[in-house]
Amino acid sequence: MNTHIKQVQYQHTNSYETLNELGSETKNVWLVFHGIGFLSKYFLRYFDELNPLKNYIIAPQAPSKYYLNNQYRHVGASWLTRVDREQETQNVLNYIEKVIENESIPKRCNLIVLGFSQGVSIATRLIAKTGLQCEKLVLYAGGLPNELSAKDFNSLFENQTKIYSIVGTEDEYINTDRLKEENNKLIELFKGKAEKITFEGGHELKKEIINSLAD
Repeated sequence: MNTHIKQVQYQHTNSYETLNELGSETKNVWLVFHGIGFLSKYFLRYFDELNPLKNYIIAPQAPSKYYLNNQYRHVGASWLTRVDREQETQNVLNYIEKVIENESIPKRCNLIVLGFSQGVSIATRLIAKTGLQCEKLVLYAGGLPNELSAKDFNSLFENQTKIYSIVGTEDEYINTDRLKEENNKLIELFKGKAEKITFEGGHELKKEIINSLAD
């Protein structure tokens, strides 16, 4: 087979969802990245117990949508795969930067960046490749990309960003070896400054943990 990889550039439009209103009383702006199989509008349900006057949540939408469970009823989405990962990552980051630009987040607000499951890889790549500054970075039950290094997060260290790593004790996707590997990467990338939070449960979001991060 005499095949060739070629590329074209084209304009692409993607939606995103928000929760609450960005106003004069807003204290925290959350930029949250869902896991594989989610849609952003359903992901926002995990943030609906936050004080609506003080918390504004922005949920970008992963671009690759597909039908779940081969039943052609419920739709989920994925951020990227290993195929053309570098190019797909840049496409996703271009989209997220447009979302941030469109929202015009006031400097007085605390920016909290949260990634869940596959969303952790997007949140960390966003900060590593753009230098986005935030008050808190929340890594919830997800893996850290292998290509990143500590120097990619200088903006966090300079800003004294609070970093949290959250995982359930019964997470079905994180066995003992995987947990050890991720803990080693966590120490290496964030110089031992990440606070570890564990909870009894599996691969799931806990509203009480999310609520506690708003303080």
